[in-house]
Amino acid sequence: MSIAGLVTALLVGVAMGLLGRLVVPGRQEAPIWLTVSVGVVAALAGTIVARLAGVETGALNLLTLVIQVGLAGSGVVLVVATAGPDPSDSP
Repeated sequence: MSIAGLVTALLVGVAMGLLGRLVVPGRQEAPIWLTVSVGVVAALAGTIVARLAGVETGALNLLTLVIQVGLAGSGVVLVVATAGPDPSDSP
């Protein structure tokens, strides 16, 4: 993974982590650090998946970006949707 690929993955992950909280309205229980972390890890995983699929990840590539955004977005939405108090904790 090149420096450009790593920086792109980090930027995509942070952006998706911040925007993912807006996708699921009314569910803001997940801490911001968690959504950003999940976004970054998923975007890095997107780079790895793209590289395994044979996509050139050395420079900014649209297909790599789409894979990163897809994995980061779905990961963040999953975390935001499932975060919150456990229903069994309520009286």
